[in-house]
Amino acid sequence: MKKIITSLTFIFSIIIYAQDISGKWSGIIESGKNEPVVFNFTFEKNGEGYLTIIDIPAMRVANLKPKETVFLENKLVVDGSNLGFKYQGIFNKDLQQIDGMFTEGINALPLVLKKVQIETQNTFKRPQEPVKPYPYIEEEITFYNKEANISLSGTLTLPSKTGKYPIVILISGSGPQDRDETFYEHKPFLVLSDYLTRQGIGVLRYDDRGFGKSTGDHSKATTKDLASDVLCAVNYLKSRKVVDKIGLIGHSEGAIIAPMVANLSKKVSFIVMLGGSGISGSEVSLFLAKKTRGFPVQDEAAYELAIKKAIEIAAADKDITEIKKELRIHYNKTIVPMLKPIINSDVKISAIITNLIEMRTTTWNRYFYNYNPANELQKITCPVLVLNGGKDTQVQPEINQEGIRSALKKGHNKDFTINEIPNLNHLFQECETGEMNEYSTISQTIAPFVLKQIADWILVHSK
Repeated sequence: MKKIITSLTFIFSIIIYAQDISGKWSGIIESGKNEPVVFNFTFEKNGEGYLTIIDIPAMRVANLKPKETVFLENKLVVDGSNLGFKYQGIFNKDLQQIDGMFTEGINALPLVLKKVQIETQNTFKRPQEPVKPYPYIEEEITFYNKEANISLSGTLTLPSKTGKYPIVILISGSGPQDRDETFYEHKPFLVLSDYLTRQGIGVLRYDDRGFGKSTGDHSKATTKDLASDVLCAVNYLKSRKVVDKIGLIGHSEGAIIAPMVANLSKKVSFIVMLGGSGISGSEVSLFLAKKTRGFPVQDEAAYELAIKKAIEIAAADKDITEIKKELRIHYNKTIVPMLKPIINSDVKISAIITNLIEMRTTTWNRYFYNYNPANELQKITCPVLVLNGGKDTQVQPEINQEGIRSALKKGHNKDFTINEIPNLNHLFQECETGEMNEYSTISQTIAPFVLKQIADWILVHSK
């Protein structure tokens, strides 16, 4: 499951003279693990506040819009909860810059913004990305989730042939993403949809709610809410005369949404799970908390117990105010003593704990902690293809495939294939380490033999 700060995808706002920060600003984040990343911000006055648009050229991300930007008495707060972060800064009048800290969970990185646009030149090569004109039909489409009162904008690619053919819906991983699932300078869903369509398989991919051209608020959506969007995509395809069988291909979080949707609609004929989990959200979250921790601890066992308890508190069926109070008491007893030796500032530690509490208690997280895809997989009767990379450092292949296999067997599913593919990471790139900071350095977006395996399996199960 991917997170914005772990991969350095974030946003924020800033300041300036005469209490007006309108204009273009830039800042650089250095994580110590990746090359410095430039963030360009455009601020537009909107009543008493500001509208913010962020572009991250090196990551091929544009038009990111944080939930709220507030600038008062030289203090800047950018609420990017819809994108998974918070930025707080102080305007330095002498240097005419904002000295701030970008925080997500327990990770915090300094970010200085100046009113100067830093130009960047993208040097990455992505040879698998298709170049127009395409040898197939491409349509801009919109479908609706009436219950949620949102519209979802996407792209439908159809083979240039008469008759009916299978069509798949691509479901992205965690966090708001565009229809191409743009991540670390790659566009996996663009490459996948192009390959499948050339093989005679139609593809629908769309911007997640609240992102790109789709409406809604992603920050308030749970995995179940996102599943309802996919269900609406299924219903939309039912209206298209060219549709033969409808399948779902989910990556990461999308892989655990797919079985949920398949159990809600008899129109789903098969599902493909790419880099998906087969264990509870609480277990996944514990693993990621240990994996992405940005600071050393002397006692790993104590840290693990602290995170387990924090997740247990956050997942409880209690009033959110009470949960936040319990979390603060818990963190002050467990995590704060771990932070003090490395962060010599009570103010910064307090900000980290506050943001960590907010992260643990988001609508999405509280639902995810209690969701176990194995419960949905037990009920799946349609064919299932499960692929995981052997070097995936975000979703451990062995333990998750064991959970998936056990659930499918328990449900007496008669047609499933589960493969762990050596030397592939979470994006299904051929790799050395599988670590996230390696993603952008690899020119390959998806290993060709993986594309072929997916297409061949779908064609066999569409007869």
